[in-house]
Amino acid sequence: MRSSTGVKAATPVVVRKASELQSVVAAWRRTGLVVGLVPTMGALHAGHANLIRAAAAENDRTVVSIFVNPLQFGAGEDFDSYPRPLEADRQLAGVLGASAVYAPTPGEMYPAGAATRVRVSGLSDVLEGVHRPGHFEGVATVVAKLFNACRPDRAYFGQKDAQQAAVVRRLASDLDTGIEIRVCPIVRDADGLALSSRNAYLNTEERQAALSLSRALRSANTAFLAGERDHGELRRLLHDTLRQELFANVDYAELVDPNDFVGPGQLAVLAVRIGRTRLIDNHLLGEPFAAALSG
Repeated sequence: MRSSTGVKAATPVVVRKASELQSVVAAWRRTGLVVGLVPTMGALHAGHANLIRAAAAENDRTVVSIFVNPLQFGAGEDFDSYPRPLEADRQLAGVLGASAVYAPTPGEMYPAGAATRVRVSGLSDVLEGVHRPGHFEGVATVVAKLFNACRPDRAYFGQKDAQQAAVVRRLASDLDTGIEIRVCPIVRDADGLALSSRNAYLNTEERQAALSLSRALRSANTAFLAGERDHGELRRLLHDTLRQELFANVDYAELVDPNDFVGPGQLAVLAVRIGRTRLIDNHLLGEPFAAALSG
């Protein structure tokens, strides 16, 4: 079988311990190979596939990490119910070109007594940071540990989690990791919904309601392309579109600078609860929308 990158697909080795992953990567490096890392929480979908394909195309070896990180879930969030189809994820990662899957246990990642946390100030204190206290500290901590375990040349993240990607960029730069952070475009379903593992929580009615996020972004983008530059008016378009959907409960809908996530700026960012499912989406106004999946 050949992977989607055109390389003969192999079953990726599953590594459970950081020390084992370090040994695997060290052996690759002794032969001069370049290594990419794709951090995920599993439940892989076409958005993750896009990241893995990019990593496999741009590096000699690709590690896909699969770890549902308890530190980035708040009280009452979906840590216990988050999908964990490890075997299916391992097989898909291999088809897409991964050489190794790093799937540590919570006890391996955070041994008893572990007390160190990583915090990126500023970026962690707005929008998602306000609505999900401690979330970005959990993200930064797990990413720092993944970087130390893998020591990749490049690491791949999705634009859908735009604020997370900005936090990771700052972390990588501030800690002098030397790791190139690659952010890949949002992948949307055929109807425009940004792909997310949490989309599986939506029932049929909620799935239709969730399209209000992409409609809101398109509304603001259409106005921007037509010459509208008043941030108040563009923000109003976001909120007005979302208010038309009875199932939508808005956490925020803002226009921010994509570097510091403080407004005003051209990046439209949304966090909306559809029923019990919290979804996020974003779009840089003036740019074309990401191509949707067919059919």
